[in-house]
Amino acid sequence: MGRSTEGVQWSVQREVILIGRDIYGDLSGLKTSERRALEKLYRRNLDGFDAVTQDYARAMTRISKELNRVVAVLADRQGKVEYVMLGDDRRVYLPDIGRHRGGQSRFRGIRLIRTYLKGDGRQVELTRDDLTDLSKLQLDMVVSIGIDAGGYPGKVAYAYLVPENPEEKIWEIETAPNPAELDLSFTYFINELESEFQRKAAEVVRTGDQPAMLAYVSTYGGRDEEVEIEEMLELCDTAGIDIVDTVVQRRSQMHPKYAVGRGKIEELTLKALQKDVDMIVFGQDLEPRQLRGITDETDLKVIDRTQLILDIFAQRATSRDGKIQVELAQLKYSLPRLHRKSTGMSRLAGGIGGRGPGETKLEINRRRANDRIRALEEQIEKLSEQRQLRRKRRVQNRMPTVSIVGYTNAGKSTLLNVLTDSTVRSEDQLFATLEPTTRRLRFPDDREVIFTDTVGFIHDLPPDLVAAFKATLEELDEADILIHLVDIADPLYLDKIEAVNRILGEIGLGDKEQILVFNKMDLIDEEQARSEARNYEGIAVSAYQPQTLEPLVERLENRLFRQRRQRENGDEESTPHWA
Repeated sequence: MGRSTEGVQWSVQREVILIGRDIYGDLSGLKTSERRALEKLYRRNLDGFDAVTQDYARAMTRISKELNRVVAVLADRQGKVEYVMLGDDRRVYLPDIGRHRGGQSRFRGIRLIRTYLKGDGRQVELTRDDLTDLSKLQLDMVVSIGIDAGGYPGKVAYAYLVPENPEEKIWEIETAPNPAELDLSFTYFINELESEFQRKAAEVVRTGDQPAMLAYVSTYGGRDEEVEIEEMLELCDTAGIDIVDTVVQRRSQMHPKYAVGRGKIEELTLKALQKDVDMIVFGQDLEPRQLRGITDETDLKVIDRTQLILDIFAQRATSRDGKIQVELAQLKYSLPRLHRKSTGMSRLAGGIGGRGPGETKLEINRRRANDRIRALEEQIEKLSEQRQLRRKRRVQNRMPTVSIVGYTNAGKSTLLNVLTDSTVRSEDQLFATLEPTTRRLRFPDDREVIFTDTVGFIHDLPPDLVAAFKATLEELDEADILIHLVDIADPLYLDKIEAVNRILGEIGLGDKEQILVFNKMDLIDEEQARSEARNYEGIAVSAYQPQTLEPLVERLENRLFRQRRQRENGDEESTPHWA
């Protein structure tokens, strides 16, 4: 059974002739009586209690035998025939029936019944195309009827989707000697099957947030997939997404249209049905073509890594600065996806992956999007000018600045709160801080220092996000010293140090003086933490234990006073603006 899209292409090429109650397929060369016999399949009784009756099967097999072509129908649960189709001697192509489930049903509410021409009626099979249509279109059932030498119905094979199971079976196939001996009350059977799907889905542990599946393509030479998946799970948790299952595919490179292979797309569709979810989160960024391809194939909402991060920023943005920057990043990301309006774009218009100040801008035309981007960039430029004025005042007040940078969730806001006795928002989640936060620290000799907490970095930070937050990151350029905060309890802390330094280099701050501070020493052996810190000329601390911060404060004083002494000695290039 070919896919509906292929069926449409085939029909156009073969010049479909539709008569009366639309017969789908190549009708050229048929006699009027043969066409009428096909039309009568709409009017024959096919009740909802049987998957197919002996009489109805006989009407189908007689026509199929005479024409030596496959005859098929699509019928609803009340037995009403919605479509009649005529194929070739092996297969039949379905019309485009869409992919939306009807009402509250878990399945489509339509079953496919077709004839099978090979053999003498004592053998019958369901082809790969039949099973693909069953899973892809989420049909109630597919029934294949063999034909004996006299044109009467022979053996019957039928398939239906099954709930999640230890054998990881997608469908079940059963047979009967003929339609009359098909011992199956269809209405009762399909209701029970849907109930079983519901029971299995209810067994999945959920946290109460929006359920979704995570898909990740592991390519050769990429980052460790376990690391990437763990980070994606943290991002999803922060965004309020409850990941109920993770699907990983290993490929040399991402599929140009579907990211994963076509077979894995079918698996994702079936797993989504089994687990009762309607959203897939991809662990990589998707090209516009991939986003459209996956959405069209699965009929599910699809968001990628950048959309997920943008959504988190949209949830966390509270200031005017932050909201403008988030909207700009969303627009820049969505602009290449505005070439044409598609079902994929419609699904991005709200909820996770599309919320925030820019959520209504995702389907506007390119001209209006570009106008809005220019307006937002002008606003950000004005905000940048305002920041410069504030920085000039700090220069005039001869006050030094220390900026805290680091990988997201390293504990930057917690450190700022403890050092400056503040109450900046601090959570054990990614991107808890979006806008720059400044506080003052007074040294024992009455000197004051401005501390700035900035947005956390992350591996492969989306370029549009870096560009949109340029004004925020300008704070780093004016800092006299950067405190590079590292989560020492993270086994991959070295990789994250490298990721942060790489981003600093990309924004022109690679040469800025740093103090490497290893946080969360209370979560591992303290001696081990101090030893690791010494290896990198850093300081081991716990932001939750203020007494451990004394070495950091002392080093800051020494560094800042050293800069002052350098100025007094005539080394103007090394002199901070506050000294």
